[in-house]
Amino acid sequence: MAEREKKLGLVGLIAIVVSAMIGGGIYNLPSNMSEGAAAGAVMLAWALTGLGMYFLATSFRALSDARLDLDSGIYAYAREGFGDFVGFEMAWGYWLSAVFGNVGYAVLTMDAVAYFFPPEMVSAQLQAFIGGSFLIWSMCIICLFGVSAANVLNIITTVAKLLPLLLFVGIVAIFFSAENFTLDFWGNASAGLDGLGKQLKSTMLVTLWAFIGIEGAVVVSGRAKNADDVGRATILSLILCLCLYVLISLLPYGFLTQAELAKLPNPSAAYVLEKLVGTWGASLINLGVIIALLGSWLSWTIMVAEVPHVAAKDGVFPKIFAKENRHESPYFSLLITSACMQLTMLVVLFANNAWLFLLDITGVMILYPYFVSAVYLGKLCMAGEYPKDQPVSKGMALFAGGFAAVYALWLLYAATPKFLLLSSIFFASGLFVFWKAKREQGHVALFVGWEKAGAIFVVGIAIIAAVFFGSGYGK
Repeated sequence: MAEREKKLGLVGLIAIVVSAMIGGGIYNLPSNMSEGAAAGAVMLAWALTGLGMYFLATSFRALSDARLDLDSGIYAYAREGFGDFVGFEMAWGYWLSAVFGNVGYAVLTMDAVAYFFPPEMVSAQLQAFIGGSFLIWSMCIICLFGVSAANVLNIITTVAKLLPLLLFVGIVAIFFSAENFTLDFWGNASAGLDGLGKQLKSTMLVTLWAFIGIEGAVVVSGRAKNADDVGRATILSLILCLCLYVLISLLPYGFLTQAELAKLPNPSAAYVLEKLVGTWGASLINLGVIIALLGSWLSWTIMVAEVPHVAAKDGVFPKIFAKENRHESPYFSLLITSACMQLTMLVVLFANNAWLFLLDITGVMILYPYFVSAVYLGKLCMAGEYPKDQPVSKGMALFAGGFAAVYALWLLYAATPKFLLLSSIFFASGLFVFWKAKREQGHVALFVGWEKAGAIFVVGIAIIAAVFFGSGYGK
């Protein structure tokens, strides 16, 4: 019974997914979405992204129901479908994405803190480094006491972060004017706006980043109390977050023009509320930003340690990552992850905006595991291995997997070649870790079958990328 009490229930799984998706970025949606798009394009962008994410979430639900035996699905689906090398690369890329993303949370949290406590004795960069470092290790210590203890705190912060958002929606809805909202709905009269197609493209990547973390329940599926809850948590979290995103993005168009919204400083939601109710509104939103970032950071700390931990149990990561403490927490995985975050925090100290560049690169990298998971679902269906009598029918699973794979490919295309090239360097950087894991397992051959060709391809692209950027062409 003691072991079962440490497992995650439906509410806990939803808290992880919602908290992972709703970070500080949600408070910047009014300005980020309006920067290159009118209300009509923003509405259409959310509809298209919501559709794409629904099929991705349905793919994750179908996979979690069909393969209850696979833990940490975002990695396990890649390994089960395409071998150890692809599984490792997806785990490695996902892990790096989360490491750099958590550093971004550290910087954004300290920026929000600076609203209340402006730096006086030290520079803003040094304050961010010191405060961010303290928070990195605080999150690590919390998670060392076990996923159950961390998730209790995560549920509390998830509820706390939703309250300011709901208050924002309620207040802005009171001041909403349908006449203002429909004025220049498609941006035809707005100076500086492109046609509908380019308006959509300018917003689609913003909407994508808002849903990163939708795989949260799948990542920690091995700790779920009921495996069936994994799929339910994914779909319910998607619906909740999509509704919030749409309302927070569109309601401000009801009293401010596209140009006025685009000029708002970050977090733009704070300044929207400040215009309506005064400075207390801005203070409330900035407090909400801090809570949202800390909660999202905690969710990602749980998730980022879980992937290499499960991969190590399968012999794809070095076995030391599989070690657990008495709280069943993957302590080495947590410690090495936090140490990598600490090293990355040095970027903040010496290059104020460099971490934004890292976030762009690693945001692209997370699309690869999404794509591979969707393709694996299609492979299951086509091979006749998809079980009968599932909540998601075989036909729907095949369609969802195909749509999600095409959607992920389109987003990779929209991400520009520069970031695709840079991501290859990060993927190639993990080959030594893969080699060490294989040697520990006693494997004579590092690669099996076509994996050697895949490794040569990754290294080849990484070399081309290194030459490209080393020559200054990628600036």
